[in-house]
Amino acid sequence: MSTEIEQTELQKLLMEAVNATLKAGKHVMNVYNTPDVQVYLKSDSTPLTEADRMAHEAIKASLARTYIPVLSEEGRDILYEERRNWEYFWIVDPLDGTKEFIKRNGEFTVNIALIHNHFPVIGVIYVPVSQVLYLSLPGLGAHRVQGIAPDSAARVAYADIAPRMERLPIAQPQRGELVVVQSRSHTSAETHAYIEQLRLRHGQVELLPVGSSLKMCMLAEGRADVYPRLSPSFEWDTAAGQAIVEGAGFKVCEYDSKRRLSYNKEDLQNPWFIIDDRT
Repeated sequence: MSTEIEQTELQKLLMEAVNATLKAGKHVMNVYNTPDVQVYLKSDSTPLTEADRMAHEAIKASLARTYIPVLSEEGRDILYEERRNWEYFWIVDPLDGTKEFIKRNGEFTVNIALIHNHFPVIGVIYVPVSQVLYLSLPGLGAHRVQGIAPDSAARVAYADIAPRMERLPIAQPQRGELVVVQSRSHTSAETHAYIEQLRLRHGQVELLPVGSSLKMCMLAEGRADVYPRLSPSFEWDTAAGQAIVEGAGFKVCEYDSKRRLSYNKEDLQNPWFIIDDRT
C-alpha cells in the first residue's frame, strides 16, 4: 500500500481485528477449560500450548481477507528483507501471557495491532476470561467494552459495540500514592531499582503485579500511573497495548533515547521502555 488508509476503512479493519480476537478467544478458552493443558517448550525455552497454535491459526485466517501482511509471535520467522518495506502490517500475539494461562490465573489476552510506518494505529486486546475488550483507533481514542463473549464465528459490527463503548481513561477515586504496574512473570533488578527511584521522588508507591498486556489496560483505564519495562519484551507483546495506552493519553518511550517505541525493527526485541502519563 502506498497511500494512507481512510478513517472509514480503518474502522472496518478495526472490526476485522475485533472479530479475530473473539474467534481466537474461543479457541483459547476451549483449551483453558480442559483438565490437562499440554505445555511444550519453544527453541528459546518459552512455553507454548495448543491454545497458542489454535489462536494463531484463527487470527491468521480472519485477517487474510484484509490482504495486509501478518507478523505473529507464532510466525515470527519472516525475514527482515521481506518485511522491511511493509507500510502497513498486522502484528499479533495470539496468546499473551502463556505463563499466566498455564497457572490458570486468568491474566492472559489476545492482542492484535495494525502498524503504519513503524507505529501502531489500531489496537485490540481481548481478555477471554473476563470477556472484556479494549480497542483504540485514531480519532476515536481508546475504549473498553465489557461482557463480550468469545465466539468462534464472531461477526460483530461496529454498530453492535458502539453504544457499549466506555471511553478511557475512566474516572477513578482520588488516590495519594503513585501506582506502578509490573510484570508478574518478567521482572528484573533494574525494574526494582527504578521503582526505588520512584519511591524516593514520590514517597508512597503501590505496586500491582499483573500478567500479559493487562498491565497496559490498567494504565489506559486510569487504575495505574506508570509501567517500567526494564526487561526483555518483543514487538507483539506491546503493539496493541501501545495503541490503547496512547489513545488514553499516555506516552510510550524508550528508556534510554526517550523516543516513541517503534515497530518492524530488524531485531524484533524491544528496547527497555517506560509508559507514563506524566512524561
